[in-house]
Parts: sequence; C-alpha cells; structure tokens
Amino acid sequence: MRIVSGMSLIIHGVAKLQTGLPIQSSVVPVFAIAMGILLLAGLWTPVAGSLVTALALWKILSRPGDPWACIFMATIGASLALLGPGAWSVDSRLFGWKRIDVPDRKR
Repeated sequence: MRIVSGMSLIIHGVAKLQTGLPIQSSVVPVFAIAMGILLLAGLWTPVAGSLVTALALWKILSRPGDPWACIFMATIGASLALLGPGAWSVDSRLFGWKRIDVPDRKR
C-alpha cells in the first residue's frame, strides 16, 4: 500500500512539474514528490501519511472536478498514518517493527 501510494505521488508530481509551471505553483508537486519518497522508503510513515491526507483534502477543497482520486489518496494516507509502514521499511529498521496483538477473549 505504501509503495503504490508513494509511486503514485512521485509520478503525478513529476508529471505536473514537466508541464512548465511557474515557481510559485511548483511547491505542491515538489511537496507531493517528497511525501512519495518518504512513503516509498517507509521513513516517518505516520507523519508522511498524515501530510498526504492533508494534501489530498486540500486538493479536494481547492480544485473543481472529480474528487474521487483525491478521496482515495486521502484514505490511503490516513490508513498508512494509522497502520504504520510494515516490516520492510526504514522505520522498522530504525525503531523496530510495531505489532498490534489482539488478545483472544474467551468466555
């Protein structure tokens, strides 16, 4: 999930930069590329996921048209922020892999 969303952010950010935007308008694509790289590597995943969610929500509110791609990206960003990066990530190597154990309730 984190690899697909990271690659999607990088590809869309690079495509947006190749259109020849003025320097003021290129801040958002550069930010999206940076968040994509962080997600791809699995570094600071809760922070990057939260920022991706905020970026997607901002795009939903600021641009007219079909919001479903941004809604999808906001959902993925929030999921990554809550679930974490997984075992194969830089966060896992630096801080250890966090695992959620659900206790078995026996009556």
